[in-house]
Amino acid sequence: MRTIKLGTSDLDVPVVAIGCMRIDSLDQTQAERFVATSLEQGANFFDHADIYGGGRCEEIFADAVHMSSSVRERLILQSKCGIRQGQFDFSREHILSSVDGILQRLKTDYLDILLLHRPDALVEPDEVAAAFDELEQAGKVRHFGVSNQTPNQIELLKKSVKQPIVANQLQLSITNATMITRGFNVNMENAEAVDRDGGILDYCRLHDITVQPWSPFQFGFFEGVFLDNPKFPELNAKIDEVAAKHGVSNTTIAIAWLLRHPAHMQPVTGTMNEQRLIDCCRAADVTLSREDWYGILLATGTKLP
Repeated sequence: MRTIKLGTSDLDVPVVAIGCMRIDSLDQTQAERFVATSLEQGANFFDHADIYGGGRCEEIFADAVHMSSSVRERLILQSKCGIRQGQFDFSREHILSSVDGILQRLKTDYLDILLLHRPDALVEPDEVAAAFDELEQAGKVRHFGVSNQTPNQIELLKKSVKQPIVANQLQLSITNATMITRGFNVNMENAEAVDRDGGILDYCRLHDITVQPWSPFQFGFFEGVFLDNPKFPELNAKIDEVAAKHGVSNTTIAIAWLLRHPAHMQPVTGTMNEQRLIDCCRAADVTLSREDWYGILLATGTKLP
C-alpha cells in the first residue's frame, strides 16, 4: 500500500489505518481472519484506544495477530488514552497507568504512537510533558499525538511538551466536512462561515501534523452511514457514477475522496467486514479528478459562494 510520513516523524505509514474499535464484535476465528486480511492488503497500521470494549479490543487484537517479537516488527500500533467514566484525564498518573495497561493488553513493550483522546478541560501541560518524557525515555512510546483538538489546545500543550505532535485524529467525512467547507466562506454571512474548529485543517497542514479522519462513512455524530442511504440520493448517485468510472465500489470512493485532499490524510476505517476493508484499502490506488472531488462535495448540498 502507498505510504506517507506520519507528521514530522521518520515513520512511514500506510495511507489507510485500520480502526479496531469494533473488533470485539468478532469471534476468535473472525478476528484472526480480519487481521490477516488487513496485513495482506499492506494495512499494518492498527488504531486502538484503552476505552474500546473496556480494553477488550486490544486483548482480542493481540490474540488475533498472535503477538510475538517477530510479529510486532511488522506492525504499527497506535492507541489513545485520556477518557475515564464521567471525565477526561490528562494527568501524568493517568497517562502513565493507561499506557502500562495498553502495553499489557497488546502484549508489546512499546507503542509506535500514543494519542491523547479527547481534550481535558483540566489539562496541565507540564503534567502531560512529564508523562511523555517518562514514556519516551522508558522506550514505551515512540511518537505522540492528539485527537479531537483545536489549534490553541495543541499550542497550549506545546508550551511544555517537547516531542512533536505527529497526528490529530478528527471526525471527517464527505458529509461531515465543515473543516474543509468553512474555507470557502471567508467573510460570508452564512452558517457555513462559522468557525467551529479554529481552522484546524490549515493548522495541521502548516505544522506538518497528519490528520487522521475518524468515522469516514458517518453523517452526524453517530447517526449512520451515508453510503446507500436514501437520505442522500444525489450524493450516492454521484459517488456511484465516480465508482463506475474507476471500476471500484462506493466504499473505495468515499475513502479516495479524503485521500485526494492535499493534506495527505490517513483515514481510520471502522469496518469489521473483510470485503469492505479490502475496498477501503483499494482507495490508496485511486486518485479522483478535481471535477469528481468537487462534484461529490456539491452533491451533499454544499453550495459554493
